[in-house]
Amino acid sequence: MTPDRSSTTPGGRRPVRLLVFGASLRGGSLNDRLASLAASVAEAKGGLVDRARLADFDCPSYDHDVEVGEGVPPGARRLRERLLSSDAFLIVSPEYNGSMPGVLKNSIDWVSRIRPQPFNGRQGLLMSASPSMAGGNRGLWSLRVPLEHLGARVYPDMFSLAQAHEAFGEDGRIANATLQSRFESTIECFLDLVEASAHYPALKKQWVEYLGEHPNPAIDRVEHTPVAAA
Repeated sequence: MTPDRSSTTPGGRRPVRLLVFGASLRGGSLNDRLASLAASVAEAKGGLVDRARLADFDCPSYDHDVEVGEGVPPGARRLRERLLSSDAFLIVSPEYNGSMPGVLKNSIDWVSRIRPQPFNGRQGLLMSASPSMAGGNRGLWSLRVPLEHLGARVYPDMFSLAQAHEAFGEDGRIANATLQSRFESTIECFLDLVEASAHYPALKKQWVEYLGEHPNPAIDRVEHTPVAAA
């Protein structure tokens, strides 16, 4: 099926709304720099970018007593609202001790308590930057687990920028032309997928979370979300 391009962005595609944020609280972090570059590339490719910082979504440590007594904190509600207003998300996350940052996992845990939770059926792209030779890639594999558990459609290709402390040029782009080209291609292919998902006729996808050992209507969460038809 050929998409209807009667209403397109300057990049020549139908509107694709993308939430982009780096998953580090530190200002000027390598991951935040890569997130800024990703946002600029996505805009050049016709995406409509909502640029955020993890600090916008910071929450106290998850505590069920706090949830019952005070409700979901503002940071988690802001993340949910901005996810719901986007077609997809792009997270650039550092690697802490071979895994994702605890502050990011905590925000995801809080957001998952709001029904319907916003990750279900939403497209996601994961990236990382690190001074290490692996570029923080191990942390992305751990990050996929909760996101996919919550029904997010995490893009198979991920981008990890190794030796990131030396990788950026003075113009803010990746100095290695081959890596910059691969970076841009990954984002463009992801946007193509999101465009198809957002604008093709939809089917329905069911997400089921078994909170108990055996299925039980009293504790299971089942949500239905529109997804793209092939």
